[in-house]
Amino acid sequence: MKAPGQPYTPADPTARVPAFCVQEFAPKRTRYVLCVPVIDEGERIARQLAKSADIARTIDLVIADGGSRDGSLAEERLRAANVRALLTKTGAGKLSAQMRMAIAWGLDQGYEGFVFMDGNDKDDPADIAGFVRALDAGFDHVQGSRYMPGGRGVRTPLSRKLGVRFLHAPLLSLAAGFRYTDTTNGCRGYSRRFLTDPRVQPLRDVFQAYELHYYLAVRAARLGFRVTELPVSRTYPAGERTPTKISPIRGNARIFMTLMRAVFQRYNPPESP
Repeated sequence: MKAPGQPYTPADPTARVPAFCVQEFAPKRTRYVLCVPVIDEGERIARQLAKSADIARTIDLVIADGGSRDGSLAEERLRAANVRALLTKTGAGKLSAQMRMAIAWGLDQGYEGFVFMDGNDKDDPADIAGFVRALDAGFDHVQGSRYMPGGRGVRTPLSRKLGVRFLHAPLLSLAAGFRYTDTTNGCRGYSRRFLTDPRVQPLRDVFQAYELHYYLAVRAARLGFRVTELPVSRTYPAGERTPTKISPIRGNARIFMTLMRAVFQRYNPPESP
């Protein structure tokens, strides 16, 4: 399938991003950008976009597509939901590669902050306003949490709940020196000054799958950037297969190995202490 839009080359020649194309539907309007990574989400992204149309009037909305082939990102649907641009990855990589192309493009566009939200209709777009307020208040890394006071986790699989609360979050918290309660939640915010700090360097090929999520959570706190958590809602569907790209055995094993590399700071830039 031919990707829509024009091939994009980041302005920074040192940026390492997957090959991708850009199709813009509207000009830049806001200080921050809401980036939604997706791949073949079908009706889930259709439902989410329908709920996001109002929020997209207050923060530019960009879809970071991993190469969907299910027709869920038709141009008329994106325009109706006030989507500003569609970025389509044509190169290698998974979630972190999609995040890298969104960050590279957004930095070139002059955005002062980024908010990320998954595109599988588990998150509530109404929560995005809180991330905008946190970025306005000067926070550099904002983590959404369904487990802090005010957060809601609806129909969360028991294995996921136990893994996050008793393994994933404690280990990343120990590595970061900041107490996180929900380190797998895809709702996150990042300031431009954090992402462009030479000690961070998020636009590297080492980030392909879930590495970037974990690395940035640790790196922000350890470098003294302002970090906070915000309560969010995360709802798993009733009567449907759980929307996830993680296979039960091999996928979770890779997640654990990625987690341990982040805990031992294996993703730090080579020149950094």
